Amino acid sequence: MSMFATKSIEQLKAEASVTGEHSLKRVLGATNLVTLGVGAIIGTGIFVLTGQAAAQYAGPAIVLSMILAGIASALAGLCYSEFASTVPIAGSAYTYGYATLGEFIAWIIGWDLILEYALGASTVAVGWSGHLVSFLNDFVGVSIPASISSAPCSVVAAAGCNPDAYINLPAVLIALAVTVLIVIGIKESASVNSAIVVVKVAVVVIVILGGAAYVNNANWQPFIPPNTGNFGEFGWSGVLRGAGVIFFAYIGFDAVSVAAQEAKNPQKDMPIGILGSLLVCTILYILVSGVMVGLVPYREMLGSAAPMVLAIRAAEDAAGGSGLLRLMTMLVEVGAIAGLSSVMVVMMMAQPRIFYSMSRDGLLPPFAKKIHPRFRTPHVTSIVTGIAVALAAGFTPIGALGELVSIGTLLAFVIVSIGVIFLRYRRPDLHRPFKTPLVPFIPILSALVSLALMAGLPWDTWLRLIVWMALGLVVYFAYGFRHSELRKQRLPTAVGS
Repeated sequence: MSMFATKSIEQLKAEASVTGEHSLKRVLGATNLVTLGVGAIIGTGIFVLTGQAAAQYAGPAIVLSMILAGIASALAGLCYSEFASTVPIAGSAYTYGYATLGEFIAWIIGWDLILEYALGASTVAVGWSGHLVSFLNDFVGVSIPASISSAPCSVVAAAGCNPDAYINLPAVLIALAVTVLIVIGIKESASVNSAIVVVKVAVVVIVILGGAAYVNNANWQPFIPPNTGNFGEFGWSGVLRGAGVIFFAYIGFDAVSVAAQEAKNPQKDMPIGILGSLLVCTILYILVSGVMVGLVPYREMLGSAAPMVLAIRAAEDAAGGSGLLRLMTMLVEVGAIAGLSSVMVVMMMAQPRIFYSMSRDGLLPPFAKKIHPRFRTPHVTSIVTGIAVALAAGFTPIGALGELVSIGTLLAFVIVSIGVIFLRYRRPDLHRPFKTPLVPFIPILSALVSLALMAGLPWDTWLRLIVWMALGLVVYFAYGFRHSELRKQRLPTAVGS
């Protein structure tokens, strides 16, 4: 049987309709799905990477980079919405690839999504730890020693590490706490996430409204700094590279589609969750990035782990001290801690459901599809994911993961966009509660924009992606290819047949 054999839509729908103690529980409404998306999107990108991208690549034109990344996300979001409403089953882009482009491409996407969710969650845990340590030191007077709040040196992490450190304990503890939460249940996780989302959206709005009064127009000049002579260092190529880097800030809306099998009315609510969360975050991102580069010269944000805090403190110094700006600094720290917490909840909730779908198809061992009889969650893979995230966050200072996670997600977007065209061509009669407009124009444009953002990323990021994918191919041919349920069922439905 061909490696490019596909699962039929009818088969996927039948799997999605299964109920009982061995199935996922449908408890999420449209509001839960929107807040799930917002919870995943507003986090590391806006609180950390925006300042880095402005300082290194785009300058004040980071606002244009935000718009470009938002457009790329919106185009992909339209394609995701069609799939999520048509095939409301856990697995996100992995499942969509299996239905349109075949098992081998589905495996590549599933393996690729580990970059986004598991390794992304480790990075977020380290960022959470940094903001917690800063907040406790600045506002509570409690100092956590570096020996237990940063990663040690090791064979795995030879650079950027602290030789006097033993473990990043706060990062480990938050990863384990989130693991307990996602094992207990999807509804409980979504409720906690919704509460956190309210807090961090309020913080971002306060920064926009309060910071706007202290913006120095001179910091916006020149809006597009001249290119240095190197591709990606300011100028229009810098806007492109900046969009590719801060694209990490938009990652998360696709996590909504992972929860499709736990939505009460996925045909109607999935598009609302995906596109609604994207709309909210795009507006907030454009405004807050404009305020940030207006508060402080963009080059001063280079190397800062908390550029939003840096921008507000610069404005406070320029104003000769301000109670409002001091309060905003504290709120941003609180918002960052809350924001990164909810990102971890969504990422660590999404990854086990990818494993669940892959295991159900025979591409991973059977333990990965076990459902807890009481909580109705994939508890085994949730625990495995949590332990892996905790270990990576506790002992490894992970550099350049923002770019690596971005390129992995963009690759998934390209494949999903192409999949929409394939499915329209192969199954024009299929009932689609939500239709991507202007097919094939929108999906083609989505794929091209995502490829353009990938092209703007540094070569070493591409190299890491290639190495990761090569490792995935070894795992697929060593296990998945031989244990595929589709292969056992002998369903020779190959792409192009």
